[in-house]
Amino acid sequence: MRLTNVSQMQVQPGRLYSYSVRTHPPDRHPPLRLPVSFDQDRHVSFGSRPGSWMAVAFSLPVPASRETIAEAWSQVISRHGTLRSVFTWKNHNDGAPEPDPPSRQLSGGPQTRLCLTAVNITPGEWEELSDAGAQSPDVLRSRLRSHFDQVCRSFATPSYRLCVIEEETGERTPQVIIGSDHAHIDAWSLLVLARDMAECVQDVLAGEPVGARLPPAEAFAAHSQQLEDQPFPPQEVLSRWSDILAAGGGSMPRFPLDLGDISQPVEEIVEIRDVFDSEELAQVEVHAAEHQVRLIAVAVSVMTRLAGELSGEPFRAVFPVHSRHDRRWFDSVGWFITNSVLENHQDDYQGSYAAVKEAARLGSYPLAPIMRPHGGMPQDPGMFAMSWLDHRKLPVNVAEELNPQHVSAVIRTDGVMIWFVINQTGMHLRCRYPDTRQARRSMRTWLAGLVYGLRAPLEQQALRALRADPSSEFPSSKKR
Repeated sequence: MRLTNVSQMQVQPGRLYSYSVRTHPPDRHPPLRLPVSFDQDRHVSFGSRPGSWMAVAFSLPVPASRETIAEAWSQVISRHGTLRSVFTWKNHNDGAPEPDPPSRQLSGGPQTRLCLTAVNITPGEWEELSDAGAQSPDVLRSRLRSHFDQVCRSFATPSYRLCVIEEETGERTPQVIIGSDHAHIDAWSLLVLARDMAECVQDVLAGEPVGARLPPAEAFAAHSQQLEDQPFPPQEVLSRWSDILAAGGGSMPRFPLDLGDISQPVEEIVEIRDVFDSEELAQVEVHAAEHQVRLIAVAVSVMTRLAGELSGEPFRAVFPVHSRHDRRWFDSVGWFITNSVLENHQDDYQGSYAAVKEAARLGSYPLAPIMRPHGGMPQDPGMFAMSWLDHRKLPVNVAEELNPQHVSAVIRTDGVMIWFVINQTGMHLRCRYPDTRQARRSMRTWLAGLVYGLRAPLEQQALRALRADPSSEFPSSKKR
């Protein structure tokens, strides 16, 4: 799956339709209140706003009508509890304005000001978002962006939407785009949604029980409750987190280079860099294995060296880690992500790998009790985060021939986020940063150094091969 954003995603020309289901109060009274996770609380408490969503886009494996797609979507919704829940503020009265969000976000659990309630979902209707006739990709991307910005908001009911692009000639199967407010999905969930939709569409067409072959999917609310019920983290973990925040001046890590004036969020720049093809990826993984580490240690080593050379500081970044440790959550949709911090002072592979393992260990504890004394997860402008997505290692995946895409919103930002995305075709980077003169200059330097450092083992192999056989061809000389 390729990671992109809505202004750069691949869309087929055609006519764009949106399908909205209806939400209804639950049968029971009072309604069932569901636990709110730490990350849900932090995200939703900022209030409804454009760009709080993420989406998955893919082509169906078979031709299907909108009626078939809607029937399959209803079954997907029935599988996943988080798609049958909505957020409101506590003591919310219909028609009352949302209260101002707190300046510091509260942690999840009993302190939250949010209420997450189970609702009933019934079929809805299709709406055409394009004008008569097929639309160009640029127009479709623009309309998808404005549509998801409007309907996929934290307090929308529901906060997700199914869209379809139909090619008028019928030569291509429909392209499906499912957008949702981030509170209900993560990157893994996008794969689950795409897989479930493709399977359910084929079941409807075959006249078979819809979704019967799919594995059971437990509700995300059960996972949130499990985290709330965990024992309090040990003192050593609390102390380590206190040290991490103190090193950041009481906040999460910030990007070590100049980003300009980011006292307020500014327009984003998104860059995508292809780093390795499949053959090169295999070579660098062999290189890592020879040093008894994994590929991620090579990347952390490169960034540690960059941070030291360019800023004189250790490498420090927010590091999202998933919390689907039990098999029971593999096929569920929800926000199964927590944040850790990756801090590394040594640019050798072994030290870098030890830092990764420490970050994973810190991320295995619920954040709510850790961050509660700090008023929530404190962050300042310039926050730096890195995400590592290796789709080859996930138990859920989508065939590349369906052209799956992880689609982010276009937003204003005051921080830097780098995604390392690995699949069978190789590795690419996606980086989001503020559109300021200083940030453009800093990020050009950082990304050039990062790609060069990641490819350095290939250059070293090429030099060794050349010394051994001067007539040999540089294996890393492929144009990227």
